[in-house]
Amino acid sequence: MAPPDLPKKMKAVQVVEFNKPYQINSVPVPTNLHPTDLLVKVAVASNCHTDSMVLHGTFDSALPQTASHEGAGTIVALGTDAQSRGFWVGDRVMCGLPLHPCGSCGDCLGPEGQTQYCMNVDPGHVGVHTDGCFAEYVRVDSRSSTKLPDEVSLLSAAPLACAGRTIWRGVVLAGLKKGEWLAIVGSGGGLGHLGIQFAKALGLQVIGVDARDEGLSLSKANGADIVVDARKGKEAAVKEVHAVTNGMGADATLCISDAPTAAALACAVTKMHGLMIQIAQPDNVTIPFPELIFRDIRIHGSLICSAEESRRMLECIAKHGITVKTNTFEGLDSIYELVEMVHEGKIQGKAVIGGSGAA
Repeated sequence: MAPPDLPKKMKAVQVVEFNKPYQINSVPVPTNLHPTDLLVKVAVASNCHTDSMVLHGTFDSALPQTASHEGAGTIVALGTDAQSRGFWVGDRVMCGLPLHPCGSCGDCLGPEGQTQYCMNVDPGHVGVHTDGCFAEYVRVDSRSSTKLPDEVSLLSAAPLACAGRTIWRGVVLAGLKKGEWLAIVGSGGGLGHLGIQFAKALGLQVIGVDARDEGLSLSKANGADIVVDARKGKEAAVKEVHAVTNGMGADATLCISDAPTAAALACAVTKMHGLMIQIAQPDNVTIPFPELIFRDIRIHGSLICSAEESRRMLECIAKHGITVKTNTFEGLDSIYELVEMVHEGKIQGKAVIGGSGAA
């Protein structure tokens, strides 16, 4: 049940017209909780590349649409079934993205740790198809949300809700053993700097590949064993990678850059018969056929991780002290400053909106 002092209205950052700036509106606080729902008082919400896709109409979202699918906060109200799933009012949570997966398809009923990618989510994904976290309160699903260990702050948890879940699954999906080499193309951004830390926590050796001075610096600062400047071209990048991998190439590579040549470069630095995991979402993933045919590179797409994988990610973060590089903006009114700095490429790591409750 909702607490008696819950306000009827709240402030929200919304897409009201595609390809136009956000508007800050007063909207009703969600009250129609499904049995599995949580009502979360948002402490921190984060900006993601997907937000720009929503703003441009990529997902044909119904408007108005409250932005941001990366959020963390404190539960203030519960659906009737949420307590049976271990959630209580006052718990700190990392918000889930899928809101009301069907619960009956093969993906929903898959083995523990692999229940994801349900295509029958109604109303959809938070911040993409249904109202998101750039608001004072958000409605999320307990089946996809995750309680926070004491060691993980709300400030860190918001970017982890998508960026962390996405790159964690990529690192795990690579299936590498301790001491093997993982390359990350696009290593110096919000996902990449987390991927480096996750990989190092799992005992891997990491090659950071980026095309920006800031990205190369952030990659090195977060533990990459070597950094490769993609601006030097594919041949130079391959030569540098081969120099540290006995002429073989990386055992697996994550591509998290949507640059037109990124996927091809990711394949080129991967060893023959190796695995390239495509996480970035450009309009087209372009790879020269010799990489696929002559070098037998295996390609696997990946998105976010499941609830069980999310718990394991947070356990890893708590155990190894993994940190999230954040650029914090105070209050929802700062959204325009945040967007300007993101578009100008002045942000290292993740841009977040937080307040006094972000600890």
